[in-house]
Amino acid sequence: MWATSTLLIAGILILIEWAIRIAAVIIIPPGRHPAAATAWLLAIFVIPELGVLLFLLIGNPKLPRKRRAKQREMDAFIRASSNIPGGRRHNPEWPPWLASVVELNSNLSSMPMADGNTLHLLPDYQGSLDAMTAEVETARTFVHVQFYILTCDQTTAPFFDALEAAVERGVKVRVLLDHWASSRTRDYKATLTRLTAIGADWYLMLPVQPLKGHNQRIDLRNHRKILVVDGRTAFIGSQNLIDRTYNKRSNIKRGLRWLELVARVDGPVVDALNLIFITDWFIESGELLQQEADTLESIDHPELQECQVVPSGPGFDSDNNLRMFLALLYNAERRIVITSPYFVPDESMLYAITAAVQRGVEVDLFVSEIGDQALVWHAQRSYYETLLRAGVRIYMYKAPYILHAKHLTIDDDVAVIGSSNMDMRSFGLNMEVSLLVRGKPFVHEMRAVEDDYRAASTELTLEQWKRQPLRSTVLDNLARLTSALQ
Repeated sequence: MWATSTLLIAGILILIEWAIRIAAVIIIPPGRHPAAATAWLLAIFVIPELGVLLFLLIGNPKLPRKRRAKQREMDAFIRASSNIPGGRRHNPEWPPWLASVVELNSNLSSMPMADGNTLHLLPDYQGSLDAMTAEVETARTFVHVQFYILTCDQTTAPFFDALEAAVERGVKVRVLLDHWASSRTRDYKATLTRLTAIGADWYLMLPVQPLKGHNQRIDLRNHRKILVVDGRTAFIGSQNLIDRTYNKRSNIKRGLRWLELVARVDGPVVDALNLIFITDWFIESGELLQQEADTLESIDHPELQECQVVPSGPGFDSDNNLRMFLALLYNAERRIVITSPYFVPDESMLYAITAAVQRGVEVDLFVSEIGDQALVWHAQRSYYETLLRAGVRIYMYKAPYILHAKHLTIDDDVAVIGSSNMDMRSFGLNMEVSLLVRGKPFVHEMRAVEDDYRAASTELTLEQWKRQPLRSTVLDNLARLTSALQ
């Protein structure tokens, strides 16, 4: 009797496991990247119960329906509000292929290409904080602050002091910070207290608060970093508003220091960056900043720097940033330089990069010698052999620095800078913002930064890579499988 019951239970469990597998084949692939679908199916086929639990927790790569509806509402608002002076779809000075990329971005994000902008790179960590603080000190009407991680600590205290002084002058200060990322920092509660005390209006982005009705996948995050002052000046790049050690004991013990790149932007495209803030403010607060969107300043500069803002993330129906990157990679004619701290490409990007080399294009990739996130670092390493065999030159920025900058240069006059990594998380799960720039002066300035990286890096060769121990290869390949779980 006992044996019969045991066989019956075992049979039922086997039927349940196969029912789960069959259901997974039907439910998971539609609308999902092939690599992600394959990874989820593999997880569920090997460990059905645990795989299903993980899928229920983090298997939905899109924001809740209400948030997506707000994003669509704001897309329409942006189309109606982005009559940016200098907006254009074509310039005879552009490379022949650039007009199609601009058209792609416009169709995906509703943002036009705007000329008449000036840009300046800020590669020094403290220098960029000082520049942002100094700009806030000049604010007359409003300051919009949006960062993935925002913390009031010993390094950023002057910035918060500048916000407080701005409020006292009658300037409207609005702040957005990502809930999950910022809440894991040492000074999170003190930061919220400080924001309230200085009189800033603030909201958490993508709050994870089930008891308050805020339910979505935990790792869908708002990864954007933007500062807009009076609609005339903006800052965009990779840097969070926090000490460069991130105030973590493990980082301090290892002596880690983050290396970033921020661009200061003046001119009409600041309107577009502010529209990104206005969108996220509306999604979190329900307040539409209509008046400021209609009255933003536009400053025309004689230097011809054309810029296009490209927002992306799970609120959109398409992977806007990935599509733009692919278009640029396939159109490059001479040289591509990629800088990404977390380089975990999907199959389409890997093909675009290796195909570029096979077309005779020089491709350089800058990454860090060491990593701050073990799983991502090992997943990244799993692509090195394929890239090296294809002819990509990989430069590893020497420890103890984490090269956290995120940018791309194409040939001599096209570049992208922003918050987006070259990884599947940034393509599908994070809300990002990128700035496409057409202008030789800016690319020349970017090349100087890349040359500094090269001088402080060690080039990885295929012969060196072949000497990697087997245990590292196993870890790299296992991490690569988990990176596709979207």
